[in-house]
Amino acid sequence: MGEVPREEFVPKQHRRNAYADVALPLSHGQTISQPLMVAMSAEALQLQGHETVLEIGAGSGYQAAVLGRLAKKVHGIEIIPELVENARQVLHSLDIDNVEIHCADGRKGWPEGAPYDGIIVAAAADEVPPALLDQLREGGRIVIPVGNRWGQSLMAMRKRNGKLEEEELCRCIFVPLVYGG
Repeated sequence: MGEVPREEFVPKQHRRNAYADVALPLSHGQTISQPLMVAMSAEALQLQGHETVLEIGAGSGYQAAVLGRLAKKVHGIEIIPELVENARQVLHSLDIDNVEIHCADGRKGWPEGAPYDGIIVAAAADEVPPALLDQLREGGRIVIPVGNRWGQSLMAMRKRNGKLEEEELCRCIFVPLVYGG
């Protein structure tokens, strides 16, 4: 995280708070996750550097950029076109070339890059979307906030024999996973 300048991913009016351990607002009611959540989520994937990772809810692209320092390839999914374009521009300006941001419905994942060794979902869902489980490699890990808009548990899960072994990391509150029409 020390190698990725968070201020570049934060709207100009919030740059003075770029390193505060808080979520900061983006456009369209979305947020850039607080650094603690980014760190916990990335650590829970247990990356070694050779993996392919999927991030759902890429927002500004910050967490995808952090994951790009830890994995071989990162596919970020964001449903809001303006955020996708902004994230791509910042990643390009920082010469981060192992991260791609795609405009798509996160519930459907990104089958073109599957299977994934790790998946991070940066928005809350009532349950793990089935398409993400299908795209997770056997032995892979998924980190996702599960619950309703009033509170969730950040869960780390490993896929073993097609089923998930679950571990609750902490209680949290994320913006809801936005669904496409």
